[in-house]
Amino acid sequence: MIQHEVALDRFNTFGLPAIAESYLPLTHVDQLRAPVFKTAPDLVLGGGSNLLLLDRVPGLTVHVLLGSILQADGKGKFRVGAGVDWNQFVRHTLEAGFGGLENLVLIPGTVGAAPVQNIGAYGAEVAEFITAVHVYEYGHGPRQLSPEDCAFGYRDSRFKREEGRFLITAVDFDLSASRPLKLDYGAIRQELERLQISSPGPGDVALAVTNIRRRKLPDWFFLGNSGSFFKNPVVPRAVHENLLREYPDLPAYPIDEANVKLPAGWLIDHAGLRGHREGAVGTYSGQALVMVNHGGANGAQVLAFTEKVQSIIQEKYGVQLEREVRLVGQSQKRG
Repeated sequence: MIQHEVALDRFNTFGLPAIAESYLPLTHVDQLRAPVFKTAPDLVLGGGSNLLLLDRVPGLTVHVLLGSILQADGKGKFRVGAGVDWNQFVRHTLEAGFGGLENLVLIPGTVGAAPVQNIGAYGAEVAEFITAVHVYEYGHGPRQLSPEDCAFGYRDSRFKREEGRFLITAVDFDLSASRPLKLDYGAIRQELERLQISSPGPGDVALAVTNIRRRKLPDWFFLGNSGSFFKNPVVPRAVHENLLREYPDLPAYPIDEANVKLPAGWLIDHAGLRGHREGAVGTYSGQALVMVNHGGANGAQVLAFTEKVQSIIQEKYGVQLEREVRLVGQSQKRG
């Protein structure tokens, strides 16, 4: 049943005030047969972890709550409902004895949002493990898309480029292949040494990543945030080499022969913005890449603060930061 004038404050991890003009919880795929799904809703909401909501969301908001985890063959193949909490699913796979997703533990959001953003952390991306994405194509019906169909890229996918065409209902994963552990990104090895683990397994890596993330990232339940707010910028190697002359400790991660990825958090931190606060909005003291709502902020205030951060980084380094979060809604005039 469609509801009207529904508050979305508790449905976004930033904790920003917003009102959905119309709101429909999607709890079963049979609901997709309704005439309202002949065209795309104005907002498809999952865990609300990758959103910057302005005051009012016009039109229809569909909240995807499709939740089930099915293990297809007992050998590491899973079909997971789009509304399942991502971290819950990762923990489930590890408890079942299947590695692969351990570097992606503790990422907020839902399984259905994972392929849209092609979520990644500590050297791993979710696209490595996806075998199919089940979707409803508005005006047509259900479809199954292969990884090639999804056109995954760095924090990108077909679902972002063709917004308004598909609603993701479930995702298939294959964790059956034995993959080497990814230990060389971030502080994983150092954390394993601290834990005195010399021969780690997937569960140990998940523990290390969990510890690192909890030290660096605030719990959105207590301090509103959307995780990493900006993408790590990809620049030509020549740009990095020029920056190294002035910033010799600037790290970079090779993408290909021509391009490298720079850590956005490093750029913001070394611009003196880590822990910087203006009113109710700021950067997190433990990780400059995270924008936080200290309490009482609205979307327009977060947007203005982050645009200022982008301007400072552009002026200091000549590098343009791109938002990783999605901007949704309209600002209302405030007195």
